Amino acid sequence: MTPLAAVVPGPRVRLFACFLRLGCQQAKPLQLHTGASLAAKNHYEVLVLGGGSGGITMAARMKRKVGAENVAIIEPSERHFYQPIWTLVGAGAKPLASSGHPTASVIPSGVEWIKARVVDLNPDKNCIHTDNDKEISYKYLIIALGIQLDYEKIKGLPEGFAHPKIGSNYSVKTVEKTWKALQDFKEGNAIFTFPNTPVKCAGAPQKIMYLSEAYFRKTGKQSKANIIFNTSLGAIFGVKKYAEALQEIIRERNLTVNYKQNLIEVRADKQEAVFENLDKPGETQVISVSVEVKLSAEQCHRCRRR
Repeated sequence: MTPLAAVVPGPRVRLFACFLRLGCQQAKPLQLHTGASLAAKNHYEVLVLGGGSGGITMAARMKRKVGAENVAIIEPSERHFYQPIWTLVGAGAKPLASSGHPTASVIPSGVEWIKARVVDLNPDKNCIHTDNDKEISYKYLIIALGIQLDYEKIKGLPEGFAHPKIGSNYSVKTVEKTWKALQDFKEGNAIFTFPNTPVKCAGAPQKIMYLSEAYFRKTGKQSKANIIFNTSLGAIFGVKKYAEALQEIIRERNLTVNYKQNLIEVRADKQEAVFENLDKPGETQVISVSVEVKLSAEQCHRCRRR
């Protein structure tokens, strides 16, 4: 098997795309050509798994290379969400409804939409199986299934989301709670966290922190707010140039940043958050929050099968 792997980065969308092709011959993406399907609706030159922003984008690009009739997207959801905008939803700058559209309206014209879930991949035979017992073969496969939210990796979640002062910008079910918590805020600690796992958007926890601070400043609550950013990372940003600029903003806005702190438990009834010191495994710190705990963090670690 000759795997062709590619990572498609973007300023707001984190996408993992993987191309699989069998056989001894190697081909480059630019060598893709338009060809008739070997069996209508059972074979496609390019098969895309996942109809999120990443999958839709790749399907549109492949359509221009091989023709729309040779591209299909497998996606079970009737509704497509543009998730990068959820940071603005959590800050009250955009309504949640603006992020959602019927999936049919975002599928590139002419590209086949297969409404099903993928339950099995068989790269040895260049095919996949869906939850309706259908086998679909391909010449090229693009995997863009995103990542799965694993809130249960944090003790006290997801049941803790029932508390009015805990929210997450990574889920359509909880993002509006962040804005509600900001509106209801009176005084105390506002905690933003970055987990010790891969995430959809590494900048999202910081962005909602800065937007929240701006909201507090605008509404006269800033002096009563102790804004804390607990991150599992060892730096505010991986690129020195941008890290220095962000550090300047942090100083100007009087924000507290604690590094190598990983959220491991939420005690919603006590309004407490428990963090582990990653430099000293087993050492924990409990932060009591008088008014609210806001989580803009995500625990996720594996591809989700649609």
